[in-house]
Amino acid sequence: MWYNKLGDNMRLRNIKGASETIDNSKYVVLDFKNHKGNFNKLFSNENPIHVEIGMGKGDFIIENARRYPDINFIGIEKFDSVLVRAVQKLELEELNNLLLIKMDAQDIADTFSKEVDTIYLNFSDPWPKTRHAPRRLTSKKFLERYDEVFKENKNIIMKTDNYNLFEYSIESFNDYGYKIKDICFDLYKEDILENIPTEYENKFKTKGPIYRIAVHKTD
Repeated sequence: MWYNKLGDNMRLRNIKGASETIDNSKYVVLDFKNHKGNFNKLFSNENPIHVEIGMGKGDFIIENARRYPDINFIGIEKFDSVLVRAVQKLELEELNNLLLIKMDAQDIADTFSKEVDTIYLNFSDPWPKTRHAPRRLTSKKFLERYDEVFKENKNIIMKTDNYNLFEYSIESFNDYGYKIKDICFDLYKEDILENIPTEYENKFKTKGPIYRIAVHKTD
């Protein structure tokens, strides 16, 4: 069944001052569409750009930026009430390789152009109803949008606790020409030393298996 713990447990609440906190953060890019195709200029280097779509409260993207200073990370989140938590965690940080954007995933092709090396999809909404399948971030509709975003090599790394979404995504990747680099059917029963958990993952990793897949495509 298309069960989603996130939908049953996560309650978005308005947080007083969230918009102001976000707008005043040095990590948040407010005029992001003006930088389409030129995000490396914001980082002042030509390092690879990795994007997390639906970054939540930021644990994953922030830890990645700490560990890998030679990669530029961009976290995308559409909800003020969630994004503000990541901004608050960054108040005492000095990370020159991390930027955040408040936006909907549907706008990704209007935001980036042939400049992203890797996309992370962590615990995305499974959109269980058949009529909502195009909204899934691994649907053909989104894979086509990612074509506009990626450079020559296309890399997607996905984690989920929803088996039906995982199975759907494998088929979608395969149909679109992606090759599997790595696949894991129970992340915490395998020796994945470099796994960086999300806050959601830490909460639910003992409730059932976490699935992970890394795929690659070269035009």
